[in-house]
Amino acid sequence: MTLSLLGLMRPALCRSLVPMVRSPQLVVITRVQLPLPNIFHQNMVPPAASCVRFYATKKSKAKAAKGQASKVNINSSLVEDIISLEEMKEDMAAVLTTLKDDFSRNLSIRTSPGALDHIVVSTADGKFPLNQLGQISVKSPQLIVVNMTGFPEAVAAATRALRESSMKLNPEVDGTIIRVAIPKVTREHRENLAKLAKQFGNKAKESLRRVRSNAITQVKKAKDTVSEDTIHLVEKQVGQMADSFAADVDKQLTTKTKELLG
Repeated sequence: MTLSLLGLMRPALCRSLVPMVRSPQLVVITRVQLPLPNIFHQNMVPPAASCVRFYATKKSKAKAAKGQASKVNINSSLVEDIISLEEMKEDMAAVLTTLKDDFSRNLSIRTSPGALDHIVVSTADGKFPLNQLGQISVKSPQLIVVNMTGFPEAVAAATRALRESSMKLNPEVDGTIIRVAIPKVTREHRENLAKLAKQFGNKAKESLRRVRSNAITQVKKAKDTVSEDTIHLVEKQVGQMADSFAADVDKQLTTKTKELLG
């Protein structure tokens, strides 16, 4: 008789205990077994299955929400009355181009190929890159030679441009040949260039944020003519494009830093 009563009571006990311990965390209610006199132990029937309930935690919900986030890809023709996504993309691409140009002009290791290409020579006919006026060749880690045979009248201007450059060079002229002695590249010099590269990278990211901010401001101006959902989607598209170009900046900076530090 006692065993029959216990069998009937067990489901009710499980149901009554669940609300008492429910919480946002995982709740496990193990089997409930009431103490019985020893005389019944040998004839006890197997206990019923335990009552178990699972509750999602805040952390697991956050992970699920993050995993469900998807990228937005809006057809630019659908929002052309709000903003030109193509023009914004061009503006961001121009930032990346400027970064590459800054790297090329200011961060070349002195004896690397093209180290003098960025130097601009002012002549009577205008301004020209040095590599358009003379043939540049690296003879050794400490010597670069510029052959000005094609434009001998520009030798003096080229020499002056080399001497006044930020590379702290002291060229020597022999007819139409300019010999440029290159100081040994020290570890300190490489580290200083790497720091400068980081500054250029930060400058590029700042420019990207400015383009993004201007675009978001332009989008918000259309809130009276388009739906709030459309505004939200366009803003998200703008943010994704800016993040993509920022990732390119990081990639360029990483590559340049490795090149500079050797």
